[in-house]
Amino acid sequence: MANIASQEKRINRSQRERGENIRYKSTIKTYFRRLQAAVADGDQERAEAEHRAIVSQIDRAVKRGALHRNAGARKKGRAARIRAGS
Repeated sequence: MANIASQEKRINRSQRERGENIRYKSTIKTYFRRLQAAVADGDQERAEAEHRAIVSQIDRAVKRGALHRNAGARKKGRAARIRAGS
């Protein structure tokens, strides 16, 4: 346990930031499941909307620092492949 006030603040801040990063990653996983469901159902309109939403979420996570930019690019590519149906 930290004895220094600034270190206690840093621990609290790290925990809060970790929670935010986990939230971003979890949201992206949820959007992947929704995109896969839309493609499986054959609903192109819904799949397109889900794809736009997932790309937006990924860009937001990369901008925030929750995801590395290469990981974001990889996930966007994966989403495009899923949307294409292959």
